[in-house]
Amino acid sequence: MGLLKAVGFRGLTVALLFFNLLVGLTVGIGVNWGTQLTHPLPPATVVKMLKDNGIQKVKLFDADSSILNALSKSGIQVMVGIPNEMLYALANSVKAAENWVSKNVSSHVSNGVDIRYAAVGNEPLLSTYNGTFLPTIFPALQNVQSALIKAGVSNQVKVTIPINADVYDSSGSDMPSNGDFRPDTKDLMVEIVKFLSDNGAAFTVNIYPFISLYNDANFPADYAFFNGYSSSINDNGKIYNNVFDANHDTLVWALQKNGFGNLSIIVGEIGWPTDGDRNANLQYAQRFNQGFMSHIKNNAGTPMRPGPVDAYLFSLIDEDAKSIQPGNFERHWGLFYVDGTPKYQLSLGTTSSNGLVAASGVQYLDKKWCVLSPSANLDDPQVALSVSYACANADCTSLGYGTSCGNLDIRGNISYAFNSYYQINNQLDTACKFPNLSVITTSDPSSGDCKFRIMIRSSSSSALNAGAGSVEKPSCLILFVLVSVFFFTIQ
Repeated sequence: MGLLKAVGFRGLTVALLFFNLLVGLTVGIGVNWGTQLTHPLPPATVVKMLKDNGIQKVKLFDADSSILNALSKSGIQVMVGIPNEMLYALANSVKAAENWVSKNVSSHVSNGVDIRYAAVGNEPLLSTYNGTFLPTIFPALQNVQSALIKAGVSNQVKVTIPINADVYDSSGSDMPSNGDFRPDTKDLMVEIVKFLSDNGAAFTVNIYPFISLYNDANFPADYAFFNGYSSSINDNGKIYNNVFDANHDTLVWALQKNGFGNLSIIVGEIGWPTDGDRNANLQYAQRFNQGFMSHIKNNAGTPMRPGPVDAYLFSLIDEDAKSIQPGNFERHWGLFYVDGTPKYQLSLGTTSSNGLVAASGVQYLDKKWCVLSPSANLDDPQVALSVSYACANADCTSLGYGTSCGNLDIRGNISYAFNSYYQINNQLDTACKFPNLSVITTSDPSSGDCKFRIMIRSSSSSALNAGAGSVEKPSCLILFVLVSVFFFTIQ
């Protein structure tokens, strides 16, 4: 697989990016704020955390009113998202678009929310969608733009579409200058690009060097980062030492070849996960994100686009309820754990020069854990059923080969699964009632890098209280756990 073709192919949703440009124009620091958590931090807490870290821009995947209200008068610029499932309605009804703008843009702008973009859809042209949104994305974009004009906010709020990097490629080569839009979407992409240009908007693209490494075992790992790659690509005098620059400039060439070489580009998502895969770890994430920060400061830009890079790091906080269809790493993109604790040191070039600032005032559940009973029999047929049930209704993506908890023995794996379910269900006694298998302990079972976390208190938790403790048929969603528990750890 070519070095460019693999980049950016990242399943569903969801987005974030930090950066600081210290010379000339300062574009600002941006992050994606996702909300697929069982126990989300209060919006006001997150907004304070954004401000404490000097983050000046945020990208949302929907238009949650509680979040937008918390951002009022914060000084933080906002990109509001429209989920893909809304595209059909917006494409087929101007009135629906006007109602959406009135409810989710105009009313909040008048309330002091600094909304700058309306993101129509999220990676709607991803090849894995098999063209599902091809008929609706452009009409939806047009109707939302018309609604913004009618509402009198189009000078401030611009439309865009966060698009995955697989809509363009370099025709099997590694040279950005061979870049163009994918043949099956080219006509539509040119229509979209022209519309964005005509309305003073920007092209938003999500670029994921991590996915290059995840999808291709032969991908040169150092090329995914911003230091250490020794085999530079010379593209007619333009030198490429990292896949971000090469991928970005492949888009620049695609735009240029189709007559829109000056269209502004926003990097809607870029980042590195910290768990759930052998290449997803704290060390690599710190190396990538700090490398990216250093790479774009001083308005260095890319070989084809010197100057400020407008981007949003993905993501702000881990999302423990996110789909793992693309991979177990999907729940681990955050710079912060679900409780708002920083994962590693990252210099943003802002007032928080000593590193990331944690969320303040976070309250936790009691220091209790649910683990496998010392007297439990591993041959009990309830073990497999219980573990599968726990993981299907909680988060076991830190188990498996190359993950943070990959070195646990089989009893440790089972305990991790039980505790995840127990914590997500707010430590209810009934959530630690796996038949003759589980027990509550006050001794922290964490081992090395593998943390048995205590859940935070959250008034809006979506814990599965109704079914807690009742072992039903295991979900097929997380049968990977049975593999990680019963095969990876048995030597």
